[in-house]
Amino acid sequence: MDLDDQQSLARGWFEQLRDLICAEFEAIERAAGSDACFTYTPWDRTDPAGIPGGGGVRGVMKGRVFEKVGVNVSTVGGTFEGEFGKTIHGAADDPRFFATGISLVAHMANPHVPAVHMNMRFLRTTKQWFGGGADLNPPLPVAEDTEAFHDALRRACDAHDATYYPRFRKWADEYFFIPHRNVHRGVGGIFYDHLEGDFDAGFAFTQDVGRAFLDIYPRIVRRRMEEPFTAGDIATQRAWRGRYAEFNLVYDRGTLFGLKTGGNIDAILMSLPPLATWE
Repeated sequence: MDLDDQQSLARGWFEQLRDLICAEFEAIERAAGSDACFTYTPWDRTDPAGIPGGGGVRGVMKGRVFEKVGVNVSTVGGTFEGEFGKTIHGAADDPRFFATGISLVAHMANPHVPAVHMNMRFLRTTKQWFGGGADLNPPLPVAEDTEAFHDALRRACDAHDATYYPRFRKWADEYFFIPHRNVHRGVGGIFYDHLEGDFDAGFAFTQDVGRAFLDIYPRIVRRRMEEPFTAGDIATQRAWRGRYAEFNLVYDRGTLFGLKTGGNIDAILMSLPPLATWE
């Protein structure tokens, strides 16, 4: 399989996964008596040299259950500018790149429903690799939900390599941490990057992570979305969202990558919560 075929295959899967996730989230809204649906906004990217560099589609829904959820798919290429390219795997000597991926963040209306983040990507510089993961971010953690989420990811990992889950869970715990607060952003998940070597193996694993997310997260949402909550629960949720925003603006690699490569600002910042507080 040549490089163009690999890129097309990866892009096609990310678009298919987006469609499956959005359909499931809309079905949850309908089950809650809402007619909310995703609106899709295409965008084009221009390389700093003035050459067309791809683009993407930003999908956003605001409903009764999902206060704000964004699902973005982007496929971009071009050259990295300046020193930033030297920080990217395989781009120190040649700044040309290709990247395609999906990014999802859901902020929920009911504070008993955990927020969630998921992203997966395929990048090519002088090297090529898959990366991504998913992590659960409950303002009011429930052990049953945390265990179910991790179990789904564990099974996806174990189907490919027995070392993946412990390695990638530890990586998520280390990555999704707010040093200036000395707290984790949520209850973890998995995070992986630079999964090189056999394209087919990396692609198959990435697909299974996506399928695991599509299976477990909607089940958690349906389990919690009708639970009663108090004004105090909302206050806890909004304070927690403030810390989530701090992480995404200060430490998140995806945010930096998007800003440094001429991405769509609305798509990059869709991860920010609709309402948050800082006391």
